[in-house]
Amino acid sequence: MITVKTIAELQQALLEHRQTGKTIGFVPTMGNLHQGHLSLVDKAKEMSDVVVVSLFVNPTQFGPNEDFDSYPRTFDADCEKLLNHDTDIVFAPSVEEVYPGFSDNPARPNLTSVHVADLGQDHCGASRPGHFDGVTTIVTKLFNMVRPDIAIFGQKDFQQLAIIRRMVQDLNMPVTIIGAPILREANGLAMSSRNGYLSQEQKDHAAGIQRVLQWAKEQLANHKLSFDQVEQSAVNQLTEQGFRVDYFNIANADTLQVAETSDKNLVILAAAFLGKVRLIDNVTLTL
Repeated sequence: MITVKTIAELQQALLEHRQTGKTIGFVPTMGNLHQGHLSLVDKAKEMSDVVVVSLFVNPTQFGPNEDFDSYPRTFDADCEKLLNHDTDIVFAPSVEEVYPGFSDNPARPNLTSVHVADLGQDHCGASRPGHFDGVTTIVTKLFNMVRPDIAIFGQKDFQQLAIIRRMVQDLNMPVTIIGAPILREANGLAMSSRNGYLSQEQKDHAAGIQRVLQWAKEQLANHKLSFDQVEQSAVNQLTEQGFRVDYFNIANADTLQVAETSDKNLVILAAAFLGKVRLIDNVTLTL
């Protein structure tokens, strides 16, 4: 495994692999890796010859009151984990490498940004304005730097995955997007870097989000309650459990629009705060 910190070093390292016809798999991350991330690396290893993992905390996807400065940066531990999972190249650029001039004008690091209409306006997009523009812009930049054949993203960030797939389709990017299943703790909590902010007792509490999602799925699968009734009851349940609910939405899994009774492929999306920690999760179902 080699570690590179500049775009020039990355592209030089990949040149020989490309010349010999090897396929490139890519897993973009913000570091602070857990088993969920590592499962994406393993998936990339199964599907490609050379695996590149980026470690980059992207400032443009954080809002002004979010945790960019305090977001855990665990570079040495991350590299050790990646080495144990047969990663070939770790790309760990500085903010200035990715966004030249950022230190001079952090409020406007890039004159060009990528915006995917419609898919990003609801759910997390409604409560985190500009977040998905930051995501799509950095993913586009990383794709241009790495030029992967495939890229792996986790399904925990269901809306993000849908937006990236649409971006790749609309902009004719020559990369195949693979969605990997959510990995969970033994108690059902979706693995997340932000789980590191929680004590074990809080993690057990946070698993209540998944239990309510499964309850909602069962109501819909058996046509016991209407969509509105399920959403309202779920919000009430989470509130009673001590969560501050951001949203609990039943949506069309393809368009992410509010689900209609004629829709068959659904996703139930939830975001809620436990203390100051914002957690997201989802389940899918076909009626």
